Order: sequence, then C-alpha cells, then structure tokens
Amino acid sequence: MTISTATNAHQRRWLLIMNKVGSRIESLPGYRASGRIIRATGMVLEAVGLRVPLGSACRIELSSPDGSPQDRFAEAEVVGFAGERLFLMPLEELSGLAPGAKVYPMGEGPTSGARRFPLGEALLGRVLDGNGRPLDGKGPLDDAPRAPLATAPFNPLMRAPIDSQIDVGIRAINGLLSVGRGQRMGLFAGSGVGKSVLLGMMARYTRADVIVVGLIGERGREVQDFIDNILGEEGRRRAVVVAAPADTSPLQRLQGAAYATRLAEGFRDQGLDVLLIMDSLTRYAMAQREIALAIGEPPATKGYPPSVFAKLPRLVERAGNGPPGGGSITAFYTVLTEGDDQQDPIADSARAILDGHIVLSRSLAEAGHYPAIDIEASISRVMSAIVPPDRQQQAQQFKQLFSRYQRNRDLISVGAYSPGKDPLLDRAVQLNPRLESFLQQHIHEHADLDATQQALATLFGTQ
Repeated sequence: MTISTATNAHQRRWLLIMNKVGSRIESLPGYRASGRIIRATGMVLEAVGLRVPLGSACRIELSSPDGSPQDRFAEAEVVGFAGERLFLMPLEELSGLAPGAKVYPMGEGPTSGARRFPLGEALLGRVLDGNGRPLDGKGPLDDAPRAPLATAPFNPLMRAPIDSQIDVGIRAINGLLSVGRGQRMGLFAGSGVGKSVLLGMMARYTRADVIVVGLIGERGREVQDFIDNILGEEGRRRAVVVAAPADTSPLQRLQGAAYATRLAEGFRDQGLDVLLIMDSLTRYAMAQREIALAIGEPPATKGYPPSVFAKLPRLVERAGNGPPGGGSITAFYTVLTEGDDQQDPIADSARAILDGHIVLSRSLAEAGHYPAIDIEASISRVMSAIVPPDRQQQAQQFKQLFSRYQRNRDLISVGAYSPGKDPLLDRAVQLNPRLESFLQQHIHEHADLDATQQALATLFGTQ
C-alpha cells in the first residue's frame, strides 16, 4: 500500500466518523428546557417556566447538605396546573431541595417519556417497587423489555365473554360463589379477619399461568410476610410481586397499582391466563385522595374528592378477558371496610364496578370459623353463566338452609325451637353441622372443583 493510498483510507475513515457525529448532533434539540421550583407545601411542589402536559415525568435538581456541587436528581410527576404554575408530586422523600431548584422534563407525556417500566417473563419470581426497581437483591432487569404504564382503553365489544369457571382452591368459593375466567371480584373485609391468608391460598391454588400481586399501601412487615409465609415458594415461582408500602409517597402507591395492572395486561396480551391480586383497592383510593386534596380539589363524599371515584373504574376496567381466543385477567381486589362498615363510600363504589363481592365477617373470624366468608352477604354476578343449572340449584338450596338457620339461631339457642312446625327449618337444623363444615377449610387444604362438586352432591344426597 502506498503512502497516498493509506492517507486516503485514513481520511475516508475520519470523514465517516465525523458524518456520524454530525448526524447525532443534528438530532439533538437546540436547547434544554427547564423550570424552577417556587414553592414546596406539604407533598406538592410548584414550578414555573415549563409547559408540559399532565402525567409527564420531571427531574428535580437537588443540592447537597454542605452546599458542594453534585449531580443529584429526584423524579416527580405533573399532577396538576394553575395558570403558568405546575403542580409536581415527587416519587420519594426529598432531601436537599432548595428554593429555585431547576426542573427538567423527562418526556413529552405519559406515554412517550423516559419513564418506561420492565415487563415480561424475566420478572417471574421477582419483587419490584412501584418504579419497577428490584427489591429482592437478585440483580437488575436491564434486559427486560420496557413500556409505559398508560394503555389505550379496551373496547368492551372486543372482550371474550365470561363463560368458564376457574378453580381457586377454596371450597366455599368454588361451590357457592363460583368465579369465572376474566371475572373481577372484590374481597370486602375489616382489618384482621384473614383476607391476606385467603389471598395467599388463592394465589397458591388457582389454576393460572401467571400471578401478579400488587401490595399497595400495606405495612412493610406484611410485604415480607406475604411473600415468604403466605404466597410461599410454590406461588412465588410463577408470580411477580409489586410492593408499594404505606411509607412510600402517594404517587408511588398509585403507580404501583397501575404497574401491577400493566404487568397483568402484558401477560394477557401474550395469550396467558393471569391471576391479579390487588391488596388493597382502598389504599389506592386513599393515595389518590391525598394527591387530590394536596392540589386543592374539593372533598365530596366523606372527604373523598370526585377524582377518586373516577380513577377506580379506570383501574378496574383494565382487568378482564382479552379478545376471543386470547388471554385473560381474573382479578381479586381487597376493599377495607373501616369499622366493618359496608356502606363506606369506597366499598359502595367498588361493589358497583366489580363482578361480585366476597364479604369476610369479623364475628365468624372471632368464632374460629375460617375462611370467615359471610355467604349470605356475598355474591358472584356471573355464576349463572358459568355453572350448570343443577349446580346453581344446589348452591341456592345451601344458602336457603344456611340463612334459615341463622335467622332462627337465637330461638334455637334458648330452646324455643319446636321441631315439626317448619320443615325447612327442621332440615336446616339437621344439616347445619355439615353446612358449617363445608364452609370451613384449613389453610393448607386444597379443595378443587371436582372435590367441591362431590361434597355438595353428598351433602344433599344426590350422590
């Protein structure tokens, strides 16, 4: 090779490099937009100098305690605006926030910003926070595909109907409150009546390809307990857990619920049957209440602003069946009833948007009856479409006998009951020990559909 040829090759190589660098420089914006913090009140920050839409992610510049320069940033989301002022809600506690701190936008909106979350099968067996970051110390998720949380609303006419029953492993639910593939059920309970243990049993025993668990607003101790002792090793292998405990910001609790739902949607779009467990829907509503009140939205029903009752159906409607022949999301949402008040506004709203509700009774729990399901107050709205008529008749007969006994319990206890006057009550008294035995189940006992059907048939003498 001559000197001139080598020189020409060297020049061509440098020219190619310069062209690549030039194209990258041309693709960059000519300036970097920024705003500044002018007010910090409670959980809300006010910023000026930026024009970004609601739901956009921003980065807030933080200073060090000793005043030395360093690159520290905190993420926040635009949750409202008034005139030229933006209302920002940080995703975590801020330390080092100073007046006039710079604010930089991370994207142009909720679906095109830099905040994209890991999805897919690489997350099975993992525990994540509301930001999609691992909490289990098993390494990063750099190779997992990522997507924004927001998705387009599902066309209701494109959903497959709920026409098949799934096995949740709980005899009382399988036999009397049958759950369909793609159904959304509410688990209504006060504190300390066994809802978390019941959820764990369903997570272990339900026939589903993937389990997605959203632990929203619960105590941090309960997160570890649920994963190790309630979900168990068997359930965890096919599960993804999203934990946003009570000590996280309200925005992160909202985001954790949306992220768990987005994960379930991703698996459903792959044609898989997903069990989504959300504990709890009430904490999600409370987080939205905190945000709405902080930005000045007026309270309405029992201190809950109207935006709370608008967000609940948006979250719940994302679950359910996909198109015919596709995957499904069968969802269980726990609803806390404060003081066991079933007329709590969140409980009342949840009943209206769910496909049924299972009520746990404190009196049954205190009497050692587990699971403490109040059969009289519970209902599955799709049971008539997923079980044959003879099974429906058995469930109806069971509830009639159980209800008749409960209404006359006081008379029976004081000896005022006289056999022979009411044939239905006579039979209810005769079968009551077997009815209560059917409703009770040990935490490590698995009652599948066949065993449940056989138990019902034996109970009523049809087998």
